[in-house]
Amino acid sequence: MVGPKEKKERALGERLHLKGTRCDSPKCAAVRRPYPPGVHGKSRRKALSDFGRQIKEKQKFKLTYLIDEKNLSRIFAEAQKKSGTVGVGAKFLELLERRIDNVVYRLGLSPSRLMARQLVLHGHIFVNGKRTKSPGYEVKADDVISIRKESFAKGPFRDIKEKMKTYELPAWLALDAEKLEGRVKALPLNTEMPFEISLLVEAFSK
Repeated sequence: MVGPKEKKERALGERLHLKGTRCDSPKCAAVRRPYPPGVHGKSRRKALSDFGRQIKEKQKFKLTYLIDEKNLSRIFAEAQKKSGTVGVGAKFLELLERRIDNVVYRLGLSPSRLMARQLVLHGHIFVNGKRTKSPGYEVKADDVISIRKESFAKGPFRDIKEKMKTYELPAWLALDAEKLEGRVKALPLNTEMPFEISLLVEAFSK
């Protein structure tokens, strides 16, 4: 049965990798059913208006980073206050990338942001030696992210060292693959995203 997240990907016509490695396999719903869900799914997609494109872009951000409309608006408002010379869009992406659930995912400690979120909520993740259970916690430069020692033998981490041998880290993160301990080398800048951030800025600027 196709999960609701994959249905949302099909509705958007985008592969957002919400199911981790499954999204790169033939099992991916977007591969098996490359059309919108529903009885009219195979009909031709309608061209979107400017407003429709803005709404679609917001939906992509919410699904990718697992946040709702309220938190998306809050983070955007924070980005507007702190944007400085980098621009609102760049600051907004930085704040999203600094969320601890995203950092756990970016370090390769989890195959998806959804799994990373669960690891944080269940108390498996430490920041600077302290347990952090808030998925929205914002890391800072030089923060150290580690796994609770008692969790190493648990399912999510059993084969992770083998997987880390071929994993490529973002430039702003570092990882000790033996200790499975990550560090934030710098704040994430110039993050590459398959999204049109300008459409999101337009949507919130109205």
